[in-house]
Amino acid sequence: MYSFDIEHPATLAEAVAALGGEAQAMSGGQTLIPTLKARLASPSKLVSLTGVSEMKCISSAGGILTIGGATCHADVAADGSYAALSDLASNIGDAAVRNRGTIGGSVANNDPSACYPAAALGSGATIVTNAREIAADDFFVGMFETSLNEGEIVTAVKFPIPEKANYQKFVQPASRFALVGVFVSKSADGVRVAVTGASNEGVHRWTAAEEALSANFSASALDGLTVSADNLIDDLHGSPEYRAHLVKVMTGRAVTAAS
Repeated sequence: MYSFDIEHPATLAEAVAALGGEAQAMSGGQTLIPTLKARLASPSKLVSLTGVSEMKCISSAGGILTIGGATCHADVAADGSYAALSDLASNIGDAAVRNRGTIGGSVANNDPSACYPAAALGSGATIVTNAREIAADDFFVGMFETSLNEGEIVTAVKFPIPEKANYQKFVQPASRFALVGVFVSKSADGVRVAVTGASNEGVHRWTAAEEALSANFSASALDGLTVSADNLIDDLHGSPEYRAHLVKVMTGRAVTAAS
């Protein structure tokens, strides 16, 4: 590690005021701390969000589940208001990660193999920041990239609770990230299918599957579809072709489980 300053604001207003220059917001630190150790980032100041109590909350009203950005995975897992989301959270990392990592940190980091971005995009969620609200379709723009501006903090995520939903993850055993993960939801507005772990572009929607499943919400609706291996991740854990195969398999499993 290296020397840096750290601030522990108690309110969101204090946290926003502390950001600026080379300051970096830190939530659970599950990604940021390893990044600092590897010297892939070297901010002069960290602004910890763990003491901002107004960002640690879960509430449900009017069919919308709102989760504060500093809420840890374990609390989302225990909530149960949105079963598919709670199940997803219960299978992130291990107990230590689930009790430290936060939904806001995961969404803001947008790791290409993280689970929460798939849940947000697959649910048609809204990302709330200290400055605005952003539809998930507009929020995730590429691998480790979002539409957040400098100094902007994810304060909450609003999930419309669908009629049916499920998340299926083919686990990379060393990290417990998704080698491929697929989140499927069905609501009055149609079907959404979000894929994580597969693409060099990060989390994305499989629109062909959405169209087929909107007409027939059954795994059999996927029979005539294929997934292109173009621009899919190629690493020691799986080839692009293998990941393309897994996208279809995981989608079918998610539809069957949701049904």
